[in-house]
Amino acid sequence: MPPAAYSEFGASYVARGFELAFQKGVRRYALIPLSINIVLFSVAIYFIFHYTALWVADLVAWLPQWLQWLEIIIWPLIIIGVLLLFALTFTSVANIIASPFNSLLAEKVEERLTGVTVPGGGVAGMIKDIPRTLGREMQKLVYFIPRTLGFLLLLVFIPVVGQILWILWGGWMMTIQYADYAFDNHKVPFRAMRTSLHNHQGKSLSFGVVVAFLASVPVINLIMIPIAVCGSTAMWVDHMREQNLP
Repeated sequence: MPPAAYSEFGASYVARGFELAFQKGVRRYALIPLSINIVLFSVAIYFIFHYTALWVADLVAWLPQWLQWLEIIIWPLIIIGVLLLFALTFTSVANIIASPFNSLLAEKVEERLTGVTVPGGGVAGMIKDIPRTLGREMQKLVYFIPRTLGFLLLLVFIPVVGQILWILWGGWMMTIQYADYAFDNHKVPFRAMRTSLHNHQGKSLSFGVVVAFLASVPVINLIMIPIAVCGSTAMWVDHMREQNLP
């Protein structure tokens, strides 16, 4: 599908990410973050179900005999709470660990789409830039955490409006998380990256909201990291690259 077909609606870049991630020449770079994601997910699922069962058993044993029936209610509540916490922490940890490989993947996607080599790139460049790449992930967390807490309060105390804002904030976080790799490969400052995405707010939000939704779907969430990186890099090439390069 030609790039112009994606220009009007940012969410369609998720579909483009699917196309790019498994193309020859890109596929091997997508497999590294994908493998990291699957390994971390498998380990996390094992520990979650193992320790959640122990926690519920201890809690039920602590309850008086006449309240033992609450186990029927406790199980689903604890599972929902643990899964929500897991979704937040797992995504953050997986992105931090895979961030150098995500940067390399974004670089290779950009080179495939433009035919131009990213300066200072390649495996050697990725290794050299690991401290800066990890620092950029910390910068994202510093930006995300206080704002997430604020939107969480709105979600709890302001019905409907709070829920809509929470969904939009989740989409904005996903866009920043994955679009930033292409920006960072060219040393575009974090603030300038946010401004550029804000200037294309419709595309950015629609892309991020779809990524956030798919990342919450079991099994699909295993492959979303490389797909989101590929899709957001294509969006960068089509709409933001020329504006941000010297």
